Amino acid sequence: MIAPHGGELVDLLASKEKAAELKAHSREWPSWDLTARQVCDLELLMSGGFSPLNGFMTKADYEGVCHNMRLASGVLWPIPITLDVTEEFAKKLTAGSSKVALRDAEGVMLAVLHVEEVWQPDRAAEAKAVFGTTSKAHPGANYAMNIGNPWYVGGRVEGLQLPSHYDFRTLRLTPAELRAEFARMGWRRAVAFQTRNPMHRAHVELTFRAAKQVEANLLINPSVGMTKPGDVDYFTRVRCYQLLLSKFPQGTVKLALLPLAMRMGGPREAIWHALIRKNHGCTHFIVGRDHAGPGSDPETKKPFYGPYEAQELF
Repeated sequence: MIAPHGGELVDLLASKEKAAELKAHSREWPSWDLTARQVCDLELLMSGGFSPLNGFMTKADYEGVCHNMRLASGVLWPIPITLDVTEEFAKKLTAGSSKVALRDAEGVMLAVLHVEEVWQPDRAAEAKAVFGTTSKAHPGANYAMNIGNPWYVGGRVEGLQLPSHYDFRTLRLTPAELRAEFARMGWRRAVAFQTRNPMHRAHVELTFRAAKQVEANLLINPSVGMTKPGDVDYFTRVRCYQLLLSKFPQGTVKLALLPLAMRMGGPREAIWHALIRKNHGCTHFIVGRDHAGPGSDPETKKPFYGPYEAQELF
């Protein structure tokens, strides 16, 4: 089976005993209530979906990714994974010694962040470097500049538990679980299809042909975290995907959901999507036309990315 990105599948979840110990100590630490996007990022950090990352990026990793698509270690990584916090919260932290209890919207503690660095980024420069634009019409750039908090906290994460999900539980597989499932089914090659939209007949034909071309089985792996504003809700989409499975030869296709918060980052995001699927055990990845593109800039009337810019970057 293909090796994870960086050579080793990261698992940031602590043992039950360690988790109980961390939870007991957390009363002495500041707590940060995670946004929906931060919960998605944390889940993929803890499960190994973002291997080789072992936490939210420090400044050196962040700057390397923004400007060169490389971590400080030199490993390819195209999208910054950062924890943005308010200035008031940032001022409570001491780099190298503070610990933060990371909680979901209900106050459930999911993880501990060992604070290594606290800094104020140039968010406009980040948007320009990563997304190629500072337009508010670009969801990723707009989040970086106007929605996200102005300070970043980087450091190693110790997970207590993955976020709770109450829908489609059997379809939510971690990288380790999906790799085990591939082995159980005898899949030597798997081609992943990323989507944030309902699939139509052309998608079925495209994915079938792609899998056949490389003599692989097919993983339909839709993103069910944050996607583009205005997208069809994932409850509806998943039911559509489930119905479509019967259109493929039996035993050749699997559906699994990915808790990914998309950035709509076009070519960079296409590479990111491929690396995440590599961590989940896929050997091949389908890059679509205008992959993860947010459409056109209303001011210039031009698309943010060319239709095959992602393929060219690969």
